[in-house]
Amino acid sequence: MLTLNSRRVALLVAANTALAPFAIDAYLPAMPALAEAVGASIHHTELSISTFLAGFALGQLTGGPLSDRLGRKPVLLSGLVIFLLASLMLTTVGSLGELLAWRLVQALGGGACVVNSAAIVRDCFQGREAAKVMSTMAMIMMLAPLAAPAVGSGLLYLADWWLIFVFLAVYAAFLLWLMGTKLPETRAPDAPTASPRQVLRNYGSVLRHREGMGYVLAVAATFAGMFAFITASPFLYITHYGVSPAIYPVVFGANVVVMAASNRVNIRLLRRRTPQQNMRLGLGVQLGVALCLTLLVASGQDSLYTVVPLIMLFMGMVGLITPNAIASLLEHFSHMSATATALLGSIQFTCGALAGVVVSGFEIDSAWPMVLTMLAVSLAGNLALRGLVGRAAGREVTSAS
Repeated sequence: MLTLNSRRVALLVAANTALAPFAIDAYLPAMPALAEAVGASIHHTELSISTFLAGFALGQLTGGPLSDRLGRKPVLLSGLVIFLLASLMLTTVGSLGELLAWRLVQALGGGACVVNSAAIVRDCFQGREAAKVMSTMAMIMMLAPLAAPAVGSGLLYLADWWLIFVFLAVYAAFLLWLMGTKLPETRAPDAPTASPRQVLRNYGSVLRHREGMGYVLAVAATFAGMFAFITASPFLYITHYGVSPAIYPVVFGANVVVMAASNRVNIRLLRRRTPQQNMRLGLGVQLGVALCLTLLVASGQDSLYTVVPLIMLFMGMVGLITPNAIASLLEHFSHMSATATALLGSIQFTCGALAGVVVSGFEIDSAWPMVLTMLAVSLAGNLALRGLVGRAAGREVTSAS
């Protein structure tokens, strides 16, 4: 029988969760070439990112309850099969409509697969230990968005944009083998099974939980800010600031290095601070950075050299916010962890999709759409955490420990 320790769980769920950043980030350097291939502008082609996020949200919303009902592995492996087949179909697209349609299908499979990651951690660990495992998982997972644009740029150089989707299909096939052979079923056999009506009630209980929704909205706001940048980055860095597709992965990857470092800092801070305190710190820094970016663009001083360091700091705070929010949310919903994770994922990916639409939908050739979106969502995240969670939760965790 397969046994799981914290390191093994972190490695397996990181490999599984990395499917999302690979699917989102690997084709970013190829965005201009893909736009030319499908006969659309780069701004409209960037809508394929928002389409993927919307499909990923729906995939999590349906995959989470199915995982709580059928088990983690059946849903995870089924999602991988859908993702793999859609990735192969994406190599043949010749129009924007086909691109958006198959990205949606690809995302449905990816969402059903990745939604199991946090639930698997919650099946095996609790409390601060769960937060530490999730932070370790996130730190390992940071290798994916660091490597993805570089892999995409290399594949673009070797052949063309279609080879990137072949790579995604191969990675999905690898995950099918890895999860099928190395991951046992972590859902307890005697765990209660929810009916469809109960699933809706479970979603309602999360939505009505004041503190829980504070965590959900904090993560969603951070995610929206992150994808405002990711959606804008091919245009902003390659077209607006003149970065070549070969150098783009280096500039983009700098953000991931800071995110990985902040996850390590989060693990250390958890020894003497509560998860809620770390979340407040991260959100506060993000709001300050967004204000600085707004002032830079307003004064006309924005450039690659002034914008990149601030973006790095903004993105780095994800490591202080997301793992702590997920662990704190699941403390309240351990009995339906996959359902709670699915709702969290669907809301955050929907917010990311909306942020992407705002940034790319208006086809404005400047940094303003990205900067103003980051400012708005940072303010919303801070208000949500302080208004819905407050300081009481942090005191309760401290007293309980």
